[in-house]
Amino acid sequence: MANEAASARRRVGVLVGRERSFPDALIDEVAGRGGDVECSYARLDILRIDGPPQYDVLVDRISHDVQCYQPMLKLAALAGTRVVNNPFWRIADDKYFNTALAAKLGVAVPKTAVLPAKAYGPDISAGSLQNLAYPLDWEGLARDFGFPMYMKPHWGGGFRDVSKVCDMSELFRAYDASGEKTMIIQEAIEWTQYVRCIVIGREHVLPALWNPSLGHFERYVRAAETMPPLSPALEARVIADARRLCDALGYDMNTVEFAVRDGVPYAIDFMNSAPDFDVSSLGPDKFRWVVERMADLVIELARGPKLEISRASEAFGAPPARAR
Repeated sequence: MANEAASARRRVGVLVGRERSFPDALIDEVAGRGGDVECSYARLDILRIDGPPQYDVLVDRISHDVQCYQPMLKLAALAGTRVVNNPFWRIADDKYFNTALAAKLGVAVPKTAVLPAKAYGPDISAGSLQNLAYPLDWEGLARDFGFPMYMKPHWGGGFRDVSKVCDMSELFRAYDASGEKTMIIQEAIEWTQYVRCIVIGREHVLPALWNPSLGHFERYVRAAETMPPLSPALEARVIADARRLCDALGYDMNTVEFAVRDGVPYAIDFMNSAPDFDVSSLGPDKFRWVVERMADLVIELARGPKLEISRASEAFGAPPARAR
């Protein structure tokens, strides 16, 4: 009987880097709920294709940096594990496509363009680039977007390699420094309010004023000192837009940032597949909300049906993790 009870328990594994406050709190919260779901730090070894990780749910907080976990998570999903966030889509999407997708969904976004890379590897010659126009239409870009603009990597996060350019010379200097990276360029949204929405399970949304110009640990806690509060109409719109974006992207754990210009919230950053959930950043109230909603999510997923993937297309367009 003891063996049967143990086999009936559902297992949630948390895959992390150096963070501790959120995963420890999530593990404690799930344990405190009692029942048939247990949560712990995930442990992965050398994985054979016929030996996937034995978890009902895996919460991925680190595979964007520790890339060897990415094929392991995809193997786990193939075996039926619910992975938060979808490991197939998470490494396939990018800022440029997601911005175009947001616009198609009716979410306001900055004017955005993708740039051909400045440099290429030794196997690429002039003949390899014959489909690219030359010279590039820099003047048209400046005329349509205006200065200032932001140049940022097509992939990546954490404000790494992001440049604000205020004239043509700064634009060319940032472009020259980009090397082989694919970069996008966006118009600057001069905002009067900035909002970060924490989204859990594509459904639960906690909007909060957030000031990216402040220090890392002050962006939530001091934002209200630097900008006016959200009106009910604006709050309702950012909540609806955040849900729309996360549902389209299949992200069950995300933060969506909006810069508000002339009362219109522009989606600026919305592919944070492992958002900052540290208590020192969020503050105790928002941290508690995140932990409780994440515990609800992983328990529901663990008790639900296993993921079924029989074709590659189903991996990218896997059914929603939560019934809607």
